[in-house]
Amino acid sequence: MDSTIGLILIGIAIFFARIVDVSLGTVRIISIVQGRTWIAFFVGFFEIIIWITVISTVVHFIKDRPVLGIFYALGFATGSLVGIKIEKRIAFGHIILRVISRKNYKKMTEVLRNAGYAVTTFQGEGLHGPVVELCIVCRRRDQRDILNVILDIEPDAFYMAEQAGLVSKIYRPVQQPATGWRALLKKK
Repeated sequence: MDSTIGLILIGIAIFFARIVDVSLGTVRIISIVQGRTWIAFFVGFFEIIIWITVISTVVHFIKDRPVLGIFYALGFATGSLVGIKIEKRIAFGHIILRVISRKNYKKMTEVLRNAGYAVTTFQGEGLHGPVVELCIVCRRRDQRDILNVILDIEPDAFYMAEQAGLVSKIYRPVQQPATGWRALLKKK
């Protein structure tokens, strides 16, 4: 009975350690793609320490306890999902948001510019007549707020987002003054 509980506890530890190490790996790969070398360096360091610890445990016990391989595989698969969720929440990088509007582009442009976003407009021709494309380069974490504004003004607006590789200058919305620990860091 005690050996079964011990085996389950080891399996659970392997499962959670794999979640952490694979999640870190996902964030590391995305950091590499976006050119964030120092983040990738430090995340990779901790990722490999966890991986070595876990793999040495699994290799040591797998012959006698093959169920640990199942915990290992489940942790890997779950870690992939968790890593993607973490990366979406962190939202590194910039995007190019293109919005095609047939009717309310002036209001969209005005509201977004007043909120601090840079908006460039282009005249075009769509299937059903003239359209205006709004081009907005923004941080990925601002995408949801911008889309909420756009869809509130024109619910049937067409939009698409592209990953922006290199951005020379980004306009950010005016931020509130720093408070709490951030204010202490700014004073130094």
